[in-house]
Amino acid sequence: MQHPDTHRTAASLRTIRELWGELLLAIATPPADVWPPRQLAQTLHAVDDELLVVERAPLVLREHPAPLNLTALDTGLAIERALFALADTLAAAVQRATARDARRWDYQDPDAVDIRRAHGSRAHGLHFASVWIEGRVLDEDTEPEQQLDGTFVAAPFSVLPEYLLHEARHVVQGAEARLLRTLGLDQRTTPVPDRPCPWCGGELELHTGPDEAPSVTCSTGIPCTAPVPLDAQRRRIWEWGDLPPLVTALAGLEQPYAGTQTS
Repeated sequence: MQHPDTHRTAASLRTIRELWGELLLAIATPPADVWPPRQLAQTLHAVDDELLVVERAPLVLREHPAPLNLTALDTGLAIERALFALADTLAAAVQRATARDARRWDYQDPDAVDIRRAHGSRAHGLHFASVWIEGRVLDEDTEPEQQLDGTFVAAPFSVLPEYLLHEARHVVQGAEARLLRTLGLDQRTTPVPDRPCPWCGGELELHTGPDEAPSVTCSTGIPCTAPVPLDAQRRRIWEWGDLPPLVTALAGLEQPYAGTQTS
């Protein structure tokens, strides 16, 4: 039976990989306002070129002359450094792979003439590092391997000691939490500034959280005439599918609140 930290750490690594493209996009755009939520803004304003996240050079190996979002850049740099350092630590403890094994994590070699060799496996970027760390956390490739001639060779990796599993969980979950905070995807409730409910003038609140789509509620409750259902707290709630019409209404294009409530 695997340790509980195994699955938690693997899940956090997958979250980081899935959201890395959003962070790269955030670095290249000015800091977003509370409204509209980041996920919806990206849906409303399609990006012409897809971010080739896997092929992007690591942030720590690139120049950043004029980033539009310093907070996002600082987060990206910190996460890369943390995961690269973690990979170094795990490799030093459990790696047995030969130099020709593509599964091997290569350390930096500042004396190497070739740039990619000088950076080691860091040159492959965060996605590669994340997948590699996940493999060590899951104890992949830790059994002797049979060759074509029927002989067996030693496993390229040994089982990760429990103390390093705890270290991996601590580093990875810290990186995930910082990424979610930077993208505004952590568990939070935020008042939507300067935008009262178009139907009743009540205060709107934006609700976000990991692994869930954003939603908006109106503080007025049942008296609000917005054409959306009530949540468990008897507040009008705009779920993901209802948010585009709310964006339109808040822009003054549909039923703008004029200080009187319809019955």
